[in-house]
Amino acid sequence: MEKHIHTPITEEITKDLKAGDYVYLSGTVYTARDAAHKRMEEALDKGESLPIDIKDAAIYYMGPSPARKGQVIGSAGPTTASRMDKYTPRLLDMGLKAMIGKGKRSKEVTDAIVRNRAVYLAAVGGAGALISKCIKKAEVICYDDLGTEAVRKLEVEDFPMVVVIDAFGNDFYKKNSAI
Repeated sequence: MEKHIHTPITEEITKDLKAGDYVYLSGTVYTARDAAHKRMEEALDKGESLPIDIKDAAIYYMGPSPARKGQVIGSAGPTTASRMDKYTPRLLDMGLKAMIGKGKRSKEVTDAIVRNRAVYLAAVGGAGALISKCIKKAEVICYDDLGTEAVRKLEVEDFPMVVVIDAFGNDFYKKNSAI
């Protein structure tokens, strides 16, 4: 089924998404890869707050290439999500509702998705130049020293994805094991 959704991503939205659904997302999305996740984890361990409001947020595991003249952002393809698995359950327990990446997730992440009625969405790997056309605005909001791994705030319009793990633990990859 094809669905158009907007941020913030609430439980009202996630409960209606099923593994295998095509989703077109519009609104605010944050980017963060492993180095940024590690920094956020360290901040939380010190009792500090996160640099972004994680409640009902969507995080895209992506580090863009430099933007060419006249572009908002360069190629913006997904990063392998399992690299963030050790940090993800904690963020989900804090209210994160959607993660965007590519590849499979651990049992611990799937359990946290179900516990928090969140979703894991896959963007198409290898289509970074095409995906970048859905990004209408991009700005670094923290960890600028990390370069491409800095946390960015993106404004997206009809960003195409597939629901891989829905709020009930159904896994599109497991249902379609030929993938």
